[in-house]
Amino acid sequence: MSGKNRIAEPWGERTPYGPGQDWPTRVDMFLDGELDPDSVDRWVPTASVLHSNGDGLDIAVKDGGIVGVRGRASDRVNHGRVDAKDLFGWQANNSADRLTAPLMRVHGKLVETDWDTAMGRVVRHSRQLLEQRGPSAIGFYTSGQLFLEEYYTLGVIAHGAIGTNHVDGNTRLCTATAAAALKESFGCDGQPGSYTDVDHADVIALYGHNVAETQSVLWMRMLDRLAGPNPPAVICVDPRETPVAQHATVHLAPLPGTNVALMNALLHEIIENGWVDRDYVDAHTVGYDELVKRVAEFPPERAADICKVSAADIREAARLIGTATALLSTVLQGFYQASQATAAAVQVNNIHLLRGMLGKPGCGVLQMNGQPTAENTRECGADGDLAGFRNWSNDSHVEQLSALWNLQMHQIPHYAPPTHAMQMFRFAEQGTLRMLWVSATNPAVSLPELRRIRSILAQERLFVVVQDMFATETTELADVVLPAAGWGEKTGTFTNADRTVHLSEKAVDPPGQARPDLEIFLDYARRMDFRDKDGQPLPAWTDPESAFEAWKRCSAGRPCDYTGLSYEKLRESNGIQWPCNAEHPDGTERLYSDGRFSADPEYCESYGRDLITGAPLEPTEYRAMNPDGKAIIKAAEYLPPHEMPSKDYPLALITGRTLYHFHTRTKTGRAPQLRDAAPQPWVEMSATDAGRLGIAEGDMVEVATPRNSVTAPCRIGGIRDGVVFVPFHYGYWDVDDPDGHHRAANEMTLTDWDPVSKQPIFKTAAARVRPVNRDEEQR
Repeated sequence: MSGKNRIAEPWGERTPYGPGQDWPTRVDMFLDGELDPDSVDRWVPTASVLHSNGDGLDIAVKDGGIVGVRGRASDRVNHGRVDAKDLFGWQANNSADRLTAPLMRVHGKLVETDWDTAMGRVVRHSRQLLEQRGPSAIGFYTSGQLFLEEYYTLGVIAHGAIGTNHVDGNTRLCTATAAAALKESFGCDGQPGSYTDVDHADVIALYGHNVAETQSVLWMRMLDRLAGPNPPAVICVDPRETPVAQHATVHLAPLPGTNVALMNALLHEIIENGWVDRDYVDAHTVGYDELVKRVAEFPPERAADICKVSAADIREAARLIGTATALLSTVLQGFYQASQATAAAVQVNNIHLLRGMLGKPGCGVLQMNGQPTAENTRECGADGDLAGFRNWSNDSHVEQLSALWNLQMHQIPHYAPPTHAMQMFRFAEQGTLRMLWVSATNPAVSLPELRRIRSILAQERLFVVVQDMFATETTELADVVLPAAGWGEKTGTFTNADRTVHLSEKAVDPPGQARPDLEIFLDYARRMDFRDKDGQPLPAWTDPESAFEAWKRCSAGRPCDYTGLSYEKLRESNGIQWPCNAEHPDGTERLYSDGRFSADPEYCESYGRDLITGAPLEPTEYRAMNPDGKAIIKAAEYLPPHEMPSKDYPLALITGRTLYHFHTRTKTGRAPQLRDAAPQPWVEMSATDAGRLGIAEGDMVEVATPRNSVTAPCRIGGIRDGVVFVPFHYGYWDVDDPDGHHRAANEMTLTDWDPVSKQPIFKTAAARVRPVNRDEEQR
């Protein structure tokens, strides 16, 4: 299928199939200028880069440049299909405004310089801070879009060579709760399910997951099941009428911030009606009795009153879930970016534990990621955790790392939990963190309460290094800007949301002086002269493949075991799921099929936290609670959000995504088809709320919260009463008048986060809306 109609028809043609059948192949392709595929010089294997699905792609190369992409028909993830963002987004690589030389701030302005001068300044500042203030003066804030080899290198530099605890990624904004929920229930990160569960499920439940726009190829798979014989029932939990909701058997549209109340009611019904696999629960879990007591307080009528949904709909959703023979559940931002994020996501895990639906075809949980390599960020420790899903509060795990890195154990920080991104920016605001290295992300648009974030990044005492492909709102506040190579311009591996590992080969050279991120990190390490305890260079590797081999040694024996993989094996495969080792040489489709979990006190990644306060459990508490390493059923009380609608701000603001853009549009905003499909933000509200305010379709409106306001045209319908939606992708980098009306949704969001995952809360700000008259609009 060509790309010409994929804006109007983003999910393409249907290829129906039934339960237990193979998903049919459909190859999507888009070439620049409608080139003939036979005229392409080379097709270079890679995978999707603008979402977390991990679709296998081939890059078309002609005359030394990227000219298109096509889906790989044999790939286990996508069977040839390509998301609209990937179909067109590669054009950003060819954009004329790429960063091609380092920049350095001189007399208040960024000017071009050379690599030696730029890195010399970074190194001098690093050494000065280490000498005068110690490792905690330096922090790293990275992405979910680099390669595994780059994250692992960054983790070794930060945790090992420097010894700072201040390391995190923008995965904190999108996938931190996925990791936290998996740790709480199963003792360790790692998705239990597989995308192939779509092929077998008779019920698919999507919790705050607009899969149609965030992982559109996975939605194609679901649509093809819905179009085939014996289609699954679909349950959608989302305050918006998304494409998922339009196909749902039951659509539950709770008020933002009430997810725990809704989940407790669903669990109440499952227990009350006897839809619990007690043999599984008794053999493989702890904590059931506490859950029974907690959810007894949440009959559907109570949840209906809190969530403002129908009690009958809650009962029907619970019946479908409770009587399913093969249940697949997915979770994303509607749960992760809301108050009580981890508590709500854990209740989804609880449903599968109660029903004994793990590790079998069609029976899986996917606590989804938002970015293509978010899983790698977590595995490698670039999100702050210790590499290989090791437990920062288990000394034997830290000893393993110190042996791998040949460092003294005390050099690896493990005196406290890793510093999450929101706390790092607070430390910078307070002046204790004095250098922040930002790679492949744009916090001046993506973080909450942007006025505050801009003021922090602009501080004279904070030395900001930004490593990116393009100038962004964040590079404008940097002291040093390093031009980075993009996808297709370097080699490395990345792992998707169902643990599928792909190798992405270098297809073309980066422009100008731009360098691969791995090369930049290793250059910094060499200039800093980082050494292990025997005086050997740290990190020891020199290129992507040797970095991958080092990572394999780090992963050995851990849940994310890569020891059975190699570049050669990945070149011959169509995606392999970890763990892949001697026991599972072809990878592992589903985790926990034998009812054994990664929760043993000596093996687990985390001892867990209190779901209300976030306080970590002591190792002795965990050992007493779960000596045999079973799965953990954790109950949660419902608490209302910290910021509730009020007389002055009567609506609940939620932010989110659109199908045609990714993050802050750094890449998708440079692809003409994607830019034109969604050129500006909008405000979405219900017909009832719009009518009350005298607002018509297309009217300019101002949305305001206690922090700031945004002005954009209104779209009416597609959302429940009392809620207003604004997409978060839009900064003001490409606006002629940056001092005019704000358009970044995060001008309005609040500085607050989930107590367990530390993920910022983008879904529960109190807001008001008013029409903007033409005089104001012109002004």
